[in-house]
Amino acid sequence: MDENYLKALIEKIQNGRIGADAAMDILKRLPFEDIGFARVDHHRCLRNGAPEVIYCEGKTLTQIQGIVQKLAERHRNILATRAGLPVYEAILAIPLPCTYHEMARIVVIHPDPVEKTGRIVVVSAGTSDMPVAEEAAVTAETLGNQVSRLYDVGVAGIHRLMAVWEDLSQANVAVVVAGMEGALASVVGGLVSCPVIGVPTSIGYGASFGGIAALLSMLNSCASGVSVVNIDNGFGAGYQASIINHLASK
Repeated sequence: MDENYLKALIEKIQNGRIGADAAMDILKRLPFEDIGFARVDHHRCLRNGAPEVIYCEGKTLTQIQGIVQKLAERHRNILATRAGLPVYEAILAIPLPCTYHEMARIVVIHPDPVEKTGRIVVVSAGTSDMPVAEEAAVTAETLGNQVSRLYDVGVAGIHRLMAVWEDLSQANVAVVVAGMEGALASVVGGLVSCPVIGVPTSIGYGASFGGIAALLSMLNSCASGVSVVNIDNGFGAGYQASIINHLASK
C-alpha cells in the first residue's frame, strides 16, 4: 500500500465516502496480508519506496497469480522477476495489464509512466551477458531511473569500452555485468568516480565454475569503489543502483 493509496483512503474517510467498518476492513490487512502460502507485504512501498517484488522461480502459477492479485489491488509498477512466458500468460489471464521483458525475464504489472531521474549505466562484457544486464536495466528503469546500456564492451577488446567513455563519465552509478574472468568490473572501477556494482555471471567455460571465478575476481578487485552482488543477480544490482542514483539526484 503506497503513500497515495493511504492518502486517498484518509480523504474518503474525511469526506464520508467510506465508513469506519469498511476502512477497518482495509486497514486490518496491514502491514501484511496472509493468503495462506504467502504473507503479502503491503507496507514495503512505504518503507523502501517500491512495492514488494515477486520472485517467480519455485512458485506455482496459481501462487504467483494469488500474490499478483493482492499486490495489484494497491500498487503499480510491480516487478515479477525470473518470469518465463507461462508466468506472463498466467498474469494476463487474471486479467491484469502487464508488460513482458523477455530477455530480462521480468513482468511489470500495472505499468505506469514514471519520472526518470539521474543516470545509471549498465555495462556488459559480452552479448551472452545481456540477459542479466537487461534484468538490471529493466529493474532500474521501472524504479524511475534513466538508464544507458553499453553492451559487448569487454576487456578482450578494450578499445570498445574507451569508445563509450563519455557515457560512462556521466553516470551516478555503473552496473558492470561480466562472466568469464570478470575483469571488466575492475577496469570500469579504475576509470570512473561513481560507485561500481559488479555482477558476475555464470557465462564461461568449465573452470569458470558457473560464475564463481568471476565472483572471486570481482570480490578481489584492486579498484576502489567496486561492490559485488551474487552470481546472475541483475535484479539486485539494478535495485541497489536505483537507491544510489536517487540519493545522488536529490
